[in-house]
Amino acid sequence: MKIYLEGTLAQLQGDVTLTGITHESLDTLAESLRTMESGGIKKIRVDCGSVRVADLSGLQLLDVWMRCARIRGVEPELVNLPDSLRQSMQRMGYRYCFTETNTHQ
Repeated sequence: MKIYLEGTLAQLQGDVTLTGITHESLDTLAESLRTMESGGIKKIRVDCGSVRVADLSGLQLLDVWMRCARIRGVEPELVNLPDSLRQSMQRMGYRYCFTETNTHQ
């Protein structure tokens, strides 16, 4: 999994899975929380349009990251969810844990 953060947009790419999550991606997630807090960001969009696949471990990590953002006063929302990711979220019981606005066509 790769994460690109630019302003109020975080873009996830690749596999949001146990094997797809690297030390680099964990460091990027942690740094993004510090950046949002110090920059006074109140809302961030998480673009999932380039996510290929997700498993339970990946969704758990995403859930924890989004909860940590909320604790810091930042409201994250998922955008551009591919159908495969939406189905994985539903199958694993995470459908209602995430705020979603746009859908991937």
